[in-house]
Amino acid sequence: MSLQKNKYQQIILYLCQKLGGEVRGKKKLAKLLYFVDFDFYEKYQKSITGDTYKALPMGPVPVSLENMTAEMVKKKMLNVETLEEREGYIPTEVYRSKDEVDLSVFSLEEKKMLDRVLVKYGHLNGKQLEELSHAEAPYIGTELKKEIPYELSFYRGTDFSDL
Repeated sequence: MSLQKNKYQQIILYLCQKLGGEVRGKKKLAKLLYFVDFDFYEKYQKSITGDTYKALPMGPVPVSLENMTAEMVKKKMLNVETLEEREGYIPTEVYRSKDEVDLSVFSLEEKKMLDRVLVKYGHLNGKQLEELSHAEAPYIGTELKKEIPYELSFYRGTDFSDL
């Protein structure tokens, strides 16, 4: 599976745009990408971003996320701001889109899946998304710090009747 760089970046912009211009928290962004990729894989047997996910203590994390957002900041597509929201807590990274989304990179199925993930999970915070992802077969079935096999998405039993 190869990384779909342009699509990946457009997904990040799309998530930001649809969530009021920003995604609050790296954890939230990571989990939304997980649901986009694993839901799409479960339904169509392929990932949209082409990224690899690792099972980390806070849930599934896309391996290329750091590099992808850093490159987007460099290209002035994305703004990443670190906010001290509460004393004693890790600062929150806020991702804001600075570019228009190029919807032409998405197939109809991909666009529908993105919208479905936004409706289903977009209103949740990082902690809630972490708890949801921890309860799923791909995370449960993978040893900590190891790569999560996409095939485990078939053990989730997701209802896609809303597509």
